[in-house]
Amino acid sequence: MIRALDRWLPAYLLRSRKRPAASPEFPCHIFIAVCDHFEPFHHTDKTGALRAMDDWRSAWPGMVKDFHDSSGRGPRHTFFFPIEQYDRDILERLAALCALTGSEVEVHLHHRNDTGASLKDKLINGINHLAGHGLLPRTTDGSPRYAFIHGDWALDHSHPAGLHCGVPDELSVLKATGCYADFTFPSAPDPSQPPVINSIYYAEEDGLPCSHHRGVAARTGTVGPPDQLLMVQGPLGLAWRHRKWGIFPRLENADLTGANPPTLERFRLWTSLAPWVRGGPPWVFIKLHTHGGIPRNYRTLLGDPARQFHASLAQEAGLNPTIRYHYVTAREMVNLIHAAEGGVDPGVDPSIFLDQTLPPPPAIKS
Repeated sequence: MIRALDRWLPAYLLRSRKRPAASPEFPCHIFIAVCDHFEPFHHTDKTGALRAMDDWRSAWPGMVKDFHDSSGRGPRHTFFFPIEQYDRDILERLAALCALTGSEVEVHLHHRNDTGASLKDKLINGINHLAGHGLLPRTTDGSPRYAFIHGDWALDHSHPAGLHCGVPDELSVLKATGCYADFTFPSAPDPSQPPVINSIYYAEEDGLPCSHHRGVAARTGTVGPPDQLLMVQGPLGLAWRHRKWGIFPRLENADLTGANPPTLERFRLWTSLAPWVRGGPPWVFIKLHTHGGIPRNYRTLLGDPARQFHASLAQEAGLNPTIRYHYVTAREMVNLIHAAEGGVDPGVDPSIFLDQTLPPPPAIKS
């Protein structure tokens, strides 16, 4: 069906409209993580990829310096790098950019026709490459951990035509190789879109495709099962105030593109759709995505549209005492989710939890 509506519209229509209560005394904390399917080699060669890195190096530090969230931190970015496209020169530049700006790198992978064994080999090889640049958080024994975005959206062999994966027990392989959370979705209008939307939940591998099409919502007072994968989804819904031909609502899928930049209007819609930990504090988790290695997109992320967005966020928060907004990386967002699961006082400063469970990778440690 067009725009995969059959896959997600029922859940959207039946969703709860209840949002966490907030007040000036106990404001709603809104966490924003931009999870970039960062592909600097997209339709270009190494010269083009290096040019993209130069453009990021020229503009991104200034963006981080010029704007500050409610905690006084500049924007954060998480580069999910396609490990099958590893290039030492590109990763050296990316690691240096992260060290300078507090941004981070995680794992992105496009693959097809794999088995569990061949996928595991690809993941381990790619993880070691990133860890070799001081990227990825570590456990106490030094083992790297990572967040994951599946290329072509086909997590757990979920594409209806069987494309772009091949591994129906992929969640188990991810867990076995150190994955701490998946950030693939939403994917609508792609047909790989799962029926679960606007959620933070745990998915259990059942050995069949699409194990993540069901799961248990994250909630306060419970710890996620160690054999299940944490799924962190971005907002998905209909933009009724932004209609096509003035009639039909447009799709809001949290994608930041040259044609669809971040705006204050979109932020308000994201906030109304994005998930929180059930029973937890008034914390809302907005996971956005983009393909920021592509010039038409990163010119928006690094240019005037993004600058106007960051300025409007500051103005919005200044006028509304019931909200605070925070720029975070994917890793920091997961730490905050776990803090909310553990139960926190709604008046506590959430910044104390940014590094509590998963420490920052060596490349960005101060």
